[in-house]
Amino acid sequence: MKDYELSQAGELAGASVQCPANPPQRILVVDDDSDLRLLYAEVLARPGYRVDAAEDGVAGWEALQVNNYNLLITENSLPKLTGVELVRKLRSARMAVPVVMAAVRLPTLELVQKPPLQLAALLSKPFYISELLQTVRAVLRATDSPREQLAAPPNWQPSAVGLRL
Repeated sequence: MKDYELSQAGELAGASVQCPANPPQRILVVDDDSDLRLLYAEVLARPGYRVDAAEDGVAGWEALQVNNYNLLITENSLPKLTGVELVRKLRSARMAVPVVMAAVRLPTLELVQKPPLQLAALLSKPFYISELLQTVRAVLRATDSPREQLAAPPNWQPSAVGLRL
């Protein structure tokens, strides 16, 4: 797992993101695509979120066990432990961290199975960065703490638009 920080040159460095926010909300991004992890970290740091990133489901699970997060953003197709498996472990451990699944192939079969995954939102890749930020804000507004149960934001619809800055 890596934390990210914007350096003075505007590049990402291997430390935690600390931007003006009172207190900064902490987000874990789990995606095996290093370019997307960096993009998410940079984009989410701009409005003041503290972002940690993990390259696979096992690293994500390890981070979730030792840190308190306000939000988990995960891909489903991950090495070692899929996003669905990660969310199931999270729910089995009674951790109510809200989850946004951002995936190329949304796990439709797993989404209808019992018990439900209790996802806060779904984003179908590719999507606009503005849509990611809007979804993150809506989900975080809907919860007061990283351990509180969360329902999907009102009027939420999955995305299928292109990724843009």
